[in-house]
Amino acid sequence: MSEKSSKNDKNGKLKTRKYEKELRKLQAELCALQAWVKHKGLRVIVIFEGRDGAGKGGTIRAITERVSPRVFRVVALPAPSDREKSQMYMQRYMNHFPAAGEIVIFDRSWYNRAGVEVVMGFCSKDEHKEFLARCPQVEKYIVDGGIILIKYWLEVSDEEQARRFEARIEDPVRQWKLSPMDLPSRSRWFDYSRARDEMMKATDTKHAPWHILRSDDKKRARLNCIRHLLSQIPYKDVAPEKIKLPKRSMKDAYDDQSPLKSRKFVPEKN
Repeated sequence: MSEKSSKNDKNGKLKTRKYEKELRKLQAELCALQAWVKHKGLRVIVIFEGRDGAGKGGTIRAITERVSPRVFRVVALPAPSDREKSQMYMQRYMNHFPAAGEIVIFDRSWYNRAGVEVVMGFCSKDEHKEFLARCPQVEKYIVDGGIILIKYWLEVSDEEQARRFEARIEDPVRQWKLSPMDLPSRSRWFDYSRARDEMMKATDTKHAPWHILRSDDKKRARLNCIRHLLSQIPYKDVAPEKIKLPKRSMKDAYDDQSPLKSRKFVPEKN
């Protein structure tokens, strides 16, 4: 058996054991990146876009599983309120931009206007056109202001998206993942494709390029994304402060378990 085949299952996808081993190594590097971002006071925005079912949530979880939520902040905004609809379009996203020492991950972003909003008729054609014209200018302003901006588009195939939706429908613990937009997105596949193509044409710029991540193999996609993310932010190991666990002081010691005996405990079952 070749080394390549030993890493993959019968469908050619990465085996779980190999995935978990590689993921652990990369998550250690993300911790090193985290220390560097805090040490240098960097500000980073990472955008995840893609069709429904493309694997954005799982990729974001793989990135944030072992790091501090105070450094890696995930922003997944709900539909805008009536007040937010009256604001400048980018305003509610800018409220979540990073301060020094922060990495903000947008699970969907201002690019909603280039995708679901235009396809489902939540914005006008003029608003869509205006967004595509202004977005590169706004992103140039963001980058020139010292923020590192990294944009990912997760590309899932028609067949794999259908398989994932079917799994969500059949599995009660996954049904919550089905949003009101998911099923219409299946029937409007090519409308979303055309919206993607227009978005890429207008906003794939030198200062804020799109990085396309093939995501039919979720495990491989997550590893590839983390490797790429690490390559986009040059970092060095920051020597951690030496930590010594202090001894428990016995001054004013007492039986601190006795007062708990009359309290309500969660039942323990074997």
